[in-house]
Amino acid sequence: MSTIELAGASRWYGNVVAVNDVTLSIRPGLTGLLGPNGAGKTTVLHMMAGLMAPSQGEVLVDGRPAWRNPAVYRDLGLVTERESVPGFLTAWEFVLASAKLHKLPDPASAARAALAVVELQDAQDRRISTYSKGMRQRSRVAAALVHEPSVLLLDEPFNGMDPRQRMHMMELLDGMADAGRTIVFSSHILEEVEQLSGTVQVIVSGRLAASGDYRHIRRLMTNRPHVFAISSSDDRALATALMGQVSVSGVSITGAGLQVHASDYGEFTRALAGLARARGIRLTAVLPSDESLEKVFSYLVTT
Repeated sequence: MSTIELAGASRWYGNVVAVNDVTLSIRPGLTGLLGPNGAGKTTVLHMMAGLMAPSQGEVLVDGRPAWRNPAVYRDLGLVTERESVPGFLTAWEFVLASAKLHKLPDPASAARAALAVVELQDAQDRRISTYSKGMRQRSRVAAALVHEPSVLLLDEPFNGMDPRQRMHMMELLDGMADAGRTIVFSSHILEEVEQLSGTVQVIVSGRLAASGDYRHIRRLMTNRPHVFAISSSDDRALATALMGQVSVSGVSITGAGLQVHASDYGEFTRALAGLARARGIRLTAVLPSDESLEKVFSYLVTT
């Protein structure tokens, strides 16, 4: 049963801090690293994989330092975000080469098994340059799985996959986690994480902003203050009515309608329709105006 531990782990490049004092423990099962692009997720994964030394703190895999410890790769597989697959190779050649690099006793059998896991048997003799992005991704996952590692790290594994491929990959990761493997994947899309069981670690601006199951993270995001752009048949009357609501912290009238600051998302959205109906006001648009990923995730840093 493999574990990953980060204790006060930081990584900086000159004056740029990529990861700032992250402490977390990852047990067998499925863990998602969630955060906007540039948050530091890739740096965290690379430190876990031993590709990068922490500037400060420790990163341990099964109690052993990940950095400068080649033995860790007997039990660890990594799928990076950036593609580095030679397009002139077939998937069979690529996965077989990975099996030979691991010095497996029967590399051909191991390669066949890994390709079957990702359902690439029928296309294994085609050059990888002819593959779709999703198929190339699956060939890389097969190469990472060929030695049956107990720890699998994946950086944005669903990029480029069509819905069927994405569903198959999710089922594959769920199955491996249920079998006792430690699976860590990164994503900037909460809905991807929600479809996979397990723990969520939210990384924002290099810091661990929140931790828990996806329901807990969703509640934190939903309950944050929101800004709505609203237009109606009588904006002034609606503004007056909204100012009396406990869930509303501010209302301003703009050329396009109302800008409403809601301190309680759930209470505000439940009350709005009934409030307008009671006063004979017709709502023509209700749009969240602060839904960028950066704003949504950054809120968690201050909670």
